[in-house]
Amino acid sequence: MIVIRTPDGLSLRLRPRALAVGTGCALLALALGVIAVGSGDYPLSPVDVLRVLTGGGDPAEHFIVTELRLPRVVTALCVGAALALAGAVFQSLIRNPLGSPDVLGFTQGAATGALLVVVVGGSSLALGAAAVAGGLLTGVLVHALAWRRGVHGYRLILVGIGISAILTGVNGYLLTRAPLMDASRAVLWLTGSLDGRGWVNALPLLVALAVLVPTVFLACGPALRMTELGDDAAAALGVPVQRLRLLLLGAAVLLVSLAAAGA
Repeated sequence: MIVIRTPDGLSLRLRPRALAVGTGCALLALALGVIAVGSGDYPLSPVDVLRVLTGGGDPAEHFIVTELRLPRVVTALCVGAALALAGAVFQSLIRNPLGSPDVLGFTQGAATGALLVVVVGGSSLALGAAAVAGGLLTGVLVHALAWRRGVHGYRLILVGIGISAILTGVNGYLLTRAPLMDASRAVLWLTGSLDGRGWVNALPLLVALAVLVPTVFLACGPALRMTELGDDAAAALGVPVQRLRLLLLGAAVLLVSLAAAGA
């Protein structure tokens, strides 16, 4: 472990292996993103894509890269980053590898909100907003049902699994109530798709990641690691366990909801 100390007394601990793996994954994601931008009915080489991204290329290439394909790739990368960060927060807070957004029912809650719009009728913007609202409301419901003089990991998992099972049934019922064409569109949405994604879809995720990543890693990171020792030990070290858990659960649920709405 490498420890970097500042004159103000702050310290930054770096694990070389984790840093190398994280950097390698980030570079691989960027390389695959460049390749994905260049693929399609009008193929472009990685060199052509980089030339367009740096201000070169003809107007047709510029339109294809920056207006059609780049927003989809950015949305995909942001969705992956949001789900990864949310999953890491859930597993760290609950101290259980089962603490993923799908097991806890938050993705199903987002799907329920979207399916309600499909059945009732609404625009794509309303569908995305309903997905975010459904995920957040599911988070509130799971937290409220799991609360008993505080929220503990095993109760969150058990309540989340129960809510997930209920919402899965609700989603199946909503699919049977939707018109055939709308049901087909809903199934495509539930599977996940980047079709028609634009900057309006990527922007909320970019803003959320820009705000929540520094918050989780810098502001709450040390306290989050202390909670892995157990609630009693973390409280003895001065960590406001319940307030921290509520804040980070809210941030993780928001990330999951925005990811579901984005793709």
